[in-house]
Amino acid sequence: MQASGSMDQNASTGFPLADGVGEWLSPSKALERFEPPSEMVLAAAVEEKRARYGFRISSLGILIKPGCNSEVLHKPDIWDLPGSSPWLLGLINLRSNLVPVFDLRQLFGLPQRDVAAPQLVLVLDQGDKAVGLLIDDFPKPLFDMSFLPGLPQLPEELQAHVRGGYMKGDGVWLEFDHESFFENLVRSEQ
Repeated sequence: MQASGSMDQNASTGFPLADGVGEWLSPSKALERFEPPSEMVLAAAVEEKRARYGFRISSLGILIKPGCNSEVLHKPDIWDLPGSSPWLLGLINLRSNLVPVFDLRQLFGLPQRDVAAPQLVLVLDQGDKAVGLLIDDFPKPLFDMSFLPGLPQLPEELQAHVRGGYMKGDGVWLEFDHESFFENLVRSEQ
């Protein structure tokens, strides 16, 4: 069987032969011959342009961990927990899961929120790992950040849970490990 072009084919399979000599190319040899079309966007280029999302709590800019499920709730009903610390605002019912909501401004001793500001709760993770944080505004996408070789002065409770920082314009954005932070917070309250 011969295709309309000049490429030879294997008589038993009908598939093209490597350079017409009767053997298939190995996968690595085939990849060496691949030349992407000029208009094709490669994964590495896409990765460089992928945004990270960050949110603010007072003067702190905090990055959401890549791959972390998150959502923002506007004015959720927060149910008080009698006898809890003032920075633990209470619980919300999120799709039949009870999620604790924290006010990190109070915990870190930062200036209080403007009462007229909208009440936004950022929920990080899902199920029994979910935690809510009172935030100042909706998370925003951040592109082209520059790595910071050193970190600014941070609240003591936060220092062990920040893995690095980035600059974007005149703002600092912290790589925050929320999982270790809240595990440590729970242990210290017991």
